[in-house]
Parts: sequence; structure tokens; C-alpha cells
Amino acid sequence: MTRERHETYARSIVVDGLIISKWSEDVFREMCESGLSAANCTCSVWENFGDTVRNLVAWNEWFRTFPHYIVRAESTADIRAAKAAGKTAIVLGMQNTSAFEDRIGYVEVLKKLGVGIAQLTYNTQNWVGSGCYESRDSGLSDFGREVVLEMNRVGMLCDLSHVGPATSRDAIDTSTRPVAYSHCLPSGLKAHPRNKSDEELRYIVDRGGFVGVTMFPPFLAKGIDATIDDYVAAMDYVINLVGDEAVGIGTDFTQGYGQDFFDWITHDKGFGRRLTRFGEIVNPAGIRTIADFPNIAEAMDRAGWSDRKIENVLGRNWIDLLDRVWAG
Repeated sequence: MTRERHETYARSIVVDGLIISKWSEDVFREMCESGLSAANCTCSVWENFGDTVRNLVAWNEWFRTFPHYIVRAESTADIRAAKAAGKTAIVLGMQNTSAFEDRIGYVEVLKKLGVGIAQLTYNTQNWVGSGCYESRDSGLSDFGREVVLEMNRVGMLCDLSHVGPATSRDAIDTSTRPVAYSHCLPSGLKAHPRNKSDEELRYIVDRGGFVGVTMFPPFLAKGIDATIDDYVAAMDYVINLVGDEAVGIGTDFTQGYGQDFFDWITHDKGFGRRLTRFGEIVNPAGIRTIADFPNIAEAMDRAGWSDRKIENVLGRNWIDLLDRVWAG
């Protein structure tokens, strides 16, 4: 960027709670040059254990090849160090527990391989519980309870963004550490299976949890006609429910992907029944690409946010959450 960044943005630790872009040097450069301090980067969706490990092998290669842009993050100290060095810290995250298969021991193995966040289900039923597109949400399975407690033990954040309401509530009640909706929107602004009710948003935060607000167009009230100011207004809606110390950013950037990718993520297990149709994907005006990330602070300023509130939501709240979950 050639223009001067918003002063509060420039000094803040900036965290994106979910990016699932097509990984490349260009994406890593944009993340770094935009001033993004850290991001939860998806390394597994429908993949099993073996395929997820192969994805982690690819990540190891990217860390070796692009050390001037990205570094691995396994602690919040790594994120703070990346901020100081002008790089982006990558938190490896899974959007499903399919990689755990039916083996509790795989939780610790994947944690030791660098996975710091795992979503319990991706839209549909798995060994652990039900997703938001499953026709019957039967709640967290007994095996799922073991998985949640093992994630607590090893220090892996439990994400409930694509998880069904009953399974989410069970997970919140079971977990001994804070859990998160890393990327969601309120159904009070748009009714959608992926959006969370006011009650759900309050329930997770009242029990120590966290809400990352997404800008994925199908879930926004104005869809592809939304602007960055609409995105900030959605954050304010959530903040008015739960306060500004439990809310952060989780964009869900899908930069670089074509229709094949969206077909893959909208079919059960990547190849089964179609779950939904997203239609055209156009990010809100003002934050079309990762390079536009600094515009968020300017939009927050326009909305009348204080510097403290801006710093909280840009990243301080994410850091506080990860400190609580990852600490031994």
C-alpha cells in the first residue's frame, strides 16, 4: 500500500479468524503487506487424517519458501513476534474434525503438527456431531464429548461456526476452555442456516466464548450489494448483544478460487448431496481483497468507534482468547 495506514490499525495486532483462500505467494504477500498480524488459515475441510497431513506437508514447504511473508504460529508470542517483524503469523486450522477420524489420539498428533484450531463439524453429520445443514441435529455424540475434552487438554481451540445449534450448545456446555464461532453472522440481520441467533450469540459469550464476524456475501443481509460499512454494522449488531471484548474479525476470504471450489465445499463430504447454492460471490465494496484489510479500521472510525473498541475487535480480543485456550 502506498497511502498511510489508519493510525490505530498501524499499531494494532490485526487478526483474521478465518481465511480459506487459494494459498499462493500472491496471497501470502497480500496478507503481509496489508498489515495482517495473524490469520487462522484452513488446512483441512473434508480431508481425512492422511490427506490433512499431506496438506500440512505443503504448509511446511510454504513456511520454508516464503519466510519473508509468513511464519508459523503455535503461541500468541509467535503472533506478537510476527507483528514486530512485519510478517503474518499463520495459525493452522481445520474446518472439520474429519481428520481425527475415529481416533482420539489423532487430536494430539495434529496439535503437535501445528493445528491450533478445529471446527467440530463442517455443515453435516460426522463422528462428533451435526452441522448446520444436517436435517436433524442430534447434538454432540459421546465420542464428540471425548474429542472436545481432548482438544481442551492439548490446547486446541474448538470452533463452532458451521456446527448445528444443538451440537454447538452441547459443545459449549462440555468444554472446559472457551470455544468460538470464528466466522459467523447474526440471523437477526438475515435468516440463514449458517447464521447464529441472538440467543446463541449470548449463550457462547456468557460462558466465556467468542464470536468472529464474517463478511461472506451469502450470509449478509444485502448479499453482494453489501459494503464494508454494512460489515462493520453487522459487527456492531453482535457487539450490542455481547460487548466489544468478545468479538473479532473472521472474514472467510476465499480469494483465488473458482466455481470448482465452491462446488466442493457445498456438497456433503465434497462429493455427496448438494447442501446449498451460494450464487455469485462478490465481497463487500471496500474489502474485496485481503489487500483492503486496512479499510476496516477506517470504516470502524466512520461508525464512531473508539480507539479501544477498534483495537479490541481488530485483534486484541483474538489474542486474549488464544491465550486462554493455548496456555498449558
